[in-house]
Amino acid sequence: MAQAVIAYTDGACSGNPGPGGWGVLLTAGGAEKELTGGAPDTTNNRMELMAAIEALKAMKKPADITIVTDSTYVKQGITEWIIGWKKKGWKNAAKKPVKNADLWQELDVLTYESGHKVTWQWVKGHAGHPGNERADALARAGLAPYTK
Repeated sequence: MAQAVIAYTDGACSGNPGPGGWGVLLTAGGAEKELTGGAPDTTNNRMELMAAIEALKAMKKPADITIVTDSTYVKQGITEWIIGWKKKGWKNAAKKPVKNADLWQELDVLTYESGHKVTWQWVKGHAGHPGNERADALARAGLAPYTK
């Protein structure tokens, strides 16, 4: 039986584009693990995607994982929009290249081809949800080294 994991993910950006950070709070069976990182020149959407990617990459073996995000961009992108993007050769409805296609392609493989059973859950950001608030603090911590 795959281990049940909840991953609270968030991204942050100072300016958009600008320095950014991502954060993940992983919980499983009463244990917790925090992950954080960032980039000197990025966007909020890229950091939201990186948080989800890093949560999945942290799994050492196939897991039953729920990714909790406050990003409708990430949730709708991976559960709805990606189907059309792939059919259209990574072009959007306007026939333009999909923004952040590199990260979407990585998230696609991790979600659908890694052996994980991934469930996506959206929560309202900055609304007092404890896991989301911790992920937000981790994302801001990931951003900190890149701000002056």
